[in-house]
Amino acid sequence: ERGGNNSFTHEALTLKYKLDNQFELVFVVGFQKILTLTYVDKLIDDVHKEFRDKYRNEFQQKGTLGLLNGTFDFKDDFMRLLRDAEESSKVRAPTVMKTFEQSLKSQKTVKCMIETRGDKPKEKVKNKKKGSKKEGTEAVVATGKASTGDKQPSAAGDREELTKDEILQKNREEFFKRHMKAGEKSSKSPKPEAQKEKGKKPRVWDLGNSNAKVLDYSNSATNGSTEACPVEEFDPNTALGDRNREPGRLYDLEYESDDEAEEEKVIQNPSKPSAKKGGLGGMFGMLKGLVGSKSLTREDMDPVLEKMKDHLIAKNVAAEIAVQLCESVAKKLEGKVMGTFTTVTSTVKQALQEALVQILQPQRCVDVLRDVMDAQRHRRPYVVTFCGVNGVGKSTNLAKISFWLIENGFSVLIAACDTFRAGAVEQLRTHTRRLNALHPPERHGGRTMVQLYEKGYGKDAAGIAMEAISYARNQGFDVVLVDTAGRMQDNAPLMTALAKLIAVNAPDLVLFVGEALVGNEAVDQLVKFNKALADHSMAQTPRLIDGIVLTKFDTIDDKVGAAISMTYITSKPIVFVGTGQTYCDLRSLNAKAVVAALMKA
Repeated sequence: ERGGNNSFTHEALTLKYKLDNQFELVFVVGFQKILTLTYVDKLIDDVHKEFRDKYRNEFQQKGTLGLLNGTFDFKDDFMRLLRDAEESSKVRAPTVMKTFEQSLKSQKTVKCMIETRGDKPKEKVKNKKKGSKKEGTEAVVATGKASTGDKQPSAAGDREELTKDEILQKNREEFFKRHMKAGEKSSKSPKPEAQKEKGKKPRVWDLGNSNAKVLDYSNSATNGSTEACPVEEFDPNTALGDRNREPGRLYDLEYESDDEAEEEKVIQNPSKPSAKKGGLGGMFGMLKGLVGSKSLTREDMDPVLEKMKDHLIAKNVAAEIAVQLCESVAKKLEGKVMGTFTTVTSTVKQALQEALVQILQPQRCVDVLRDVMDAQRHRRPYVVTFCGVNGVGKSTNLAKISFWLIENGFSVLIAACDTFRAGAVEQLRTHTRRLNALHPPERHGGRTMVQLYEKGYGKDAAGIAMEAISYARNQGFDVVLVDTAGRMQDNAPLMTALAKLIAVNAPDLVLFVGEALVGNEAVDQLVKFNKALADHSMAQTPRLIDGIVLTKFDTIDDKVGAAISMTYITSKPIVFVGTGQTYCDLRSLNAKAVVAALMKA
């Protein structure tokens, strides 16, 4: 799925490779990274062509076993090709600049550069060809009407003396005058008897409250103090959403593709017996095995890949990543043998689907519950830090994850390290109060399941996080969730502060919170966040982003490309997906469901 990058660097070495999909061969050349060898691409192409042509019959007759058991005497051929490639790079002469006589400018004469008044340049005429069509028709209508009317005989003589531009302008003026007169006649209508009253009236909404006093909180007695604030009463159904769900379970994303819907319809409405269809299928299967096959070329795939690239970009995949994906699919399929009854479109689509599923299933899997239990055995809190740009939903999704952890029996301490945004601490305080109302201490043996650690505004975020972790260790909390201030990826001072917080406190998991609405911006955010964490960290092996929380997934319908962009650029898994406004609207990523939505036409 990452075949678009045909080179790999490891320490002081660089490897370049080329795939032969027809015979399933990989050709690799290795050289020192410090050397700038211009002939490497030519060498690997020549070796690939020579080796394949020399042993083609052996591959076709013996297959894979022939490759494993066969002996290939290719050393002399390789040395010859290497010498040829080295010599070709030396022989290549530097490009020489053209002389003035060889350039196109020298062929132009002075006469063709002189512009006479009234003559339009050719380029301008070409550009305005479409726009002037309508104007031309208007001019023809105007001249036709003018010729029928009573005109002085001298008008024709005057027109001959005028230039084309002036004639067109004059005709246009006459045309507009006629239309203006006609408009004035038709506009004369009797005045209305009763004129409407002037001035605007305030709109009263059907579901709104017209009494403004109900909405006035300026004289509230509490004034933001937690002690005087009354206990909040709210409907648990609005906070929880689905009451029939299994507590503590993280459900997968669901998406029904068109193919699945069609299959269900076929199963539900079996109108005719499928004996004839099965017989035909068997016959076609036999023919498919008997008929010849064709190797895919780049020319065959280019039109399909171009459509696929546009489709991916329309589904919110970053343009750069869409190009790389299509390039990797082309390299994977080029030279591959394709059955006669298999179309190029279906083959390319299948390969692209497989590549997308591979991307969304990274090698490292983050199992938060398992890691929390492991931290419990070592008698220490499990620390998760949330970071991201402004307004993506860090605090809201932190509250959702808190609820999920509480339902799985873990106590949570929320560290309010967003000491910059007005209302950030109050927002977390409200979430803490609501979560404690949903899971009161009485249901957990008198143990408070969620608590807020806050020190107000304007303080050092790294210091607050350190104190919160120490407090959690002393009080026996299972998980510490660190909320940080939103920051743009280009803000160097704030990115330095975030790198300091992560370096000082060494959290177990660093989650980047990104919204599913972004397109190309997703790549820029993740690349710069990772780069900033690496640059501003004092450690020899800096901590980077470990996973992704994808928010606002319920707002995008089937434009799910941000999931592909974020996973492709970081190779990190999407740990949680936010899908709504209630505490239960938290899902785990289902790669096949996302790819089905992405490939939907």
